[in-house]
Amino acid sequence: MSIAERTFIVFLGPPGSGKGTQTRMLETTFGLPQVSTGDLFRYNLKHETDLGKLAKRYMDAGELVPDEVTIRMVEERLKQPDCGGGAILDGFPRNLQQATALDAILADEGGLDLVPMLEVSDEEVIQRLSGRRVCRTCGHLYHTEFSPPQQSGVCDLDGGELYQRDDDTLDTIQRRLYVYYKQTSPLIGYYFAKGLLVELDGSMPPDEVQTLLLQAFRDRGINPVA
Repeated sequence: MSIAERTFIVFLGPPGSGKGTQTRMLETTFGLPQVSTGDLFRYNLKHETDLGKLAKRYMDAGELVPDEVTIRMVEERLKQPDCGGGAILDGFPRNLQQATALDAILADEGGLDLVPMLEVSDEEVIQRLSGRRVCRTCGHLYHTEFSPPQQSGVCDLDGGELYQRDDDTLDTIQRRLYVYYKQTSPLIGYYFAKGLLVELDGSMPPDEVQTLLLQAFRDRGINPVA
């Protein structure tokens, strides 16, 4: 199987495990679009699509958006021309209902090709996320330990104030980990049984993780664009 055929990849791993980083790197290597549920929700809400309006009704009522709405957003996205060669899914599926729905969506395309899972300890997840800081004006990312600014609390690029996002506070991180273990962990067994799961040490530097990831693809006969 070559990348010229339709290739679909799903990433698993706890928040802060580096899924987004690896996805963006693969996006360049393979020439496949990243399909992120976060981006899909923002797009549909901003452009007030039918699905965006439907999702907003649930959100305004303080309710969770049903899986069916998220599934329809993903299905519509995968029908777009830039997904003609496949896609790299980030943040979907999050549970078994979404996983079985994705199987149905991709049934005519040969299904998923690989499910890399990035393994990172809870302690490292907390360290990675709780140390993140963002510039209020330009949005540049820093980390208090791994990539600190020259002056504490001040952006090197434009002097803007650095702040901690609400989803990077300790309480929120612990809640996100709880949701991950409760909802997403069952997917590990689901994809292992299908022979799609590849476990990788997400605590390594991103370039080293990418090297192992590309080898896993080559082992499956999935080759990047020349």
